Amino acid sequence: MIEFWHNPRCSKSRQALTLLRDRGVEVRERRYLDTPPSLDEIAQIRAALGQPRAIDMMRPGEKLFRDLGLDRGASDEVLMQAMADHPILIERPVAIAGARAVIGRPPERVLDLI
Repeated sequence: MIEFWHNPRCSKSRQALTLLRDRGVEVRERRYLDTPPSLDEIAQIRAALGQPRAIDMMRPGEKLFRDLGLDRGASDEVLMQAMADHPILIERPVAIAGARAVIGRPPERVLDLI
């Protein structure tokens, strides 16, 4: 089972979800904008991604990123709290299988989990 943090308005997220489903993978879809992850969940995903910097799991091009006064040099703690408070800042999609996770950019990266 793969947990899939999904934004159906995002073409890359839709493509990655289709790749998994076309291969018969059981997917539990989580629309993370409707059901935002907690700070603890974000920390767990960060670890499952292989300890990237928090900025590596964010969308710094989002207008909100700038509006909040964030920048790439902000601390991981500040950036992770921003993602918890504003899930639109989380890069998408995120696919999670047990203790491993990937960001589906490009969408084919989700296939690394199967």
